[in-house]
Amino acid sequence: MGLPSTSQSAELGADLLAGVELGGTKIVCLLGTGPDDIRASVRVDVREPSATLAEAASFFRSALAEGLVPRAVGIGSFGPVDLTVGNPAWGHITTTPKPGWSGVDVVGPFTDVLGVPAAFDTDVNAAALAEGRWGAARGLANFVYLTIGTGIGGGAVAGGRVVHGLGHPEMGHIAVPRVAGDSFPGRCPFHGDCLEGMASGPAVADRFGRGAETLTGADLARAVDLVSRYLAAGLRSITAVLAPQRFVLGGGLMSMPRVVEATALHTARELRDYPGVAAHQAAGFVVAAGLGGMAGPAGTLVLAEQALVEQALAERALAERALAERALARG
Repeated sequence: MGLPSTSQSAELGADLLAGVELGGTKIVCLLGTGPDDIRASVRVDVREPSATLAEAASFFRSALAEGLVPRAVGIGSFGPVDLTVGNPAWGHITTTPKPGWSGVDVVGPFTDVLGVPAAFDTDVNAAALAEGRWGAARGLANFVYLTIGTGIGGGAVAGGRVVHGLGHPEMGHIAVPRVAGDSFPGRCPFHGDCLEGMASGPAVADRFGRGAETLTGADLARAVDLVSRYLAAGLRSITAVLAPQRFVLGGGLMSMPRVVEATALHTARELRDYPGVAAHQAAGFVVAAGLGGMAGPAGTLVLAEQALVEQALAERALAERALAERALARG
């Protein structure tokens, strides 16, 4: 989808938000207000950082020239990333196995063009926000979204808010026990046989010599079995720590036939009826993402909304401080 004509721009510009989802293989840039209201978008293949980000930012430069001026921008990126506002490295990718991307500023190229408030988070946290607003976790206050594709990442929502701490959760790198008889060494360059190392798209490709999307017959059945068993082991650990109401599974590997259903079955078995929560055995505990590939891009629009809220709160705090100082000066 490209940009609308100039004659359409004025009516389309009101309450417009900008979003950027930076994934391992592509960047999606969009203008809109939600998954059912995308006014313009573009996909950019990820190459080396400077050329990739420049091409993506040019989409917004063209939008501004057409009179499409968003009020804020939300950016969700593959990680790890620095989310500590005030840190010099805020908005940067930190230590990543993706060649050439460690230390790259992925916020600056977009704020330099747009000049509007920005919010920044991981791509998987953005997707979690979208699934909570419009998708498979709608109405839930506590849930976990996992994406299983080029890597494995997780976003936890507790009390309606994404969980942050010292950095951000890296659920794909939790330890998982090996499936009996599995001698695959693991694909993760940092931990070898962590969840991502055993059940991500590249792990499947390494095991079978080709991508999951090309597997058939016994190879496909074996891949579904292995991925679902390792995911279930990971979900067991996450359940013990976070007690989510639901797991929402997205990402490219979840398009393998019946892999979500197999993961739900193995998760119930892994939990072994402990701690006796009936919902763990129910069909709605482990489900497929409701928004599919739109979760991440739509979630960046939720981040853009958050940027506006944060700006309003900051402006209010400044105004209250100014009033207090004037009152103090008057004695």
